[in-house]
Amino acid sequence: MNNVLLLGGTGFVGRATCAELVQRAGGGGATVAVATRRLAHARAIQSLPTVEVVEADVVGDAGALDRLLAGRDAVVHLIAVLHGDQRRFEQLHVEWPRRLGEACRRAGVKRVVHVSALGVAADAPSMYLRSKAGGEAALAQAGLDLTLLRPSVIFGAEDRLLNLFAALQRVFPVVPLAGADARFQPVWVRDVARAIVRCLEQPRTAGQTYECAGPRELTLADLVRLAGRHAGCERAVIPLPPALAALQARVMELMPGEPLMSRDNLLSMQVPSVATGALPGLAALGIEPASLEAVVPTYLGSGAGRARLTPLRARAHRG
Repeated sequence: MNNVLLLGGTGFVGRATCAELVQRAGGGGATVAVATRRLAHARAIQSLPTVEVVEADVVGDAGALDRLLAGRDAVVHLIAVLHGDQRRFEQLHVEWPRRLGEACRRAGVKRVVHVSALGVAADAPSMYLRSKAGGEAALAQAGLDLTLLRPSVIFGAEDRLLNLFAALQRVFPVVPLAGADARFQPVWVRDVARAIVRCLEQPRTAGQTYECAGPRELTLADLVRLAGRHAGCERAVIPLPPALAALQARVMELMPGEPLMSRDNLLSMQVPSVATGALPGLAALGIEPASLEAVVPTYLGSGAGRARLTPLRARAHRG
């Protein structure tokens, strides 16, 4: 694939995917086009060779999407939100993928890799998981050479998960935690990026769905403790009963900026974000997933520096 359009390329997974695509290209002339509503959001990837950043609102401007698709070999779709109301989830996770599928058909672009999530289902308890299932179905109906990737929670140097848990424990003496028993199988962002690129490289992956999960399961409380331990500030975790957890999430929804936790997040966590084993995983793509213990000390340990400020910048909407 010599000419790839990356939608959502300025986000956490998108930046890692850009880097992986550039590395795999090895100066061979392959190009990666990244659409962004504001060029300032793409500062981290603008200097990468073979990456072309285009200022365009692909979600709001159908004409912009058609122009960007012209002449492409493949599309990687990463656009998603974690918070919102029913309308926002439906708009970005269902209606937009349907429009993307139609635009790909018009442009003659058959190859699409779409990043979804573990636990998606039409009858899932949360709006997030139901809408992600709807997006998978919308793209599947478009008649494309589609590969679906379903990751668990994704960690890495600029994540908003472990960095945030570490930041909270530097400030508070204890951590009251909603959904403490929720189960995850965290996967390294670079392993997800590698999976995306392997799918683009291997035509046999079209029509397949892959579960992207790390080597072991942990609860949310385990992740909080691990973040605090590696950051040198581990605090006691106090699991909240369901009623208090829902109240905490409601209060967080009312705070300015993107919430740390929402009631819909709590509903999502009722479904374990772990590999089912019913579908192929990273091993089927030739990837041995990295463990948290191998990666997290590189960005939460002493000297991690800039990464510590990442969740604070994110909440303040700063790059």
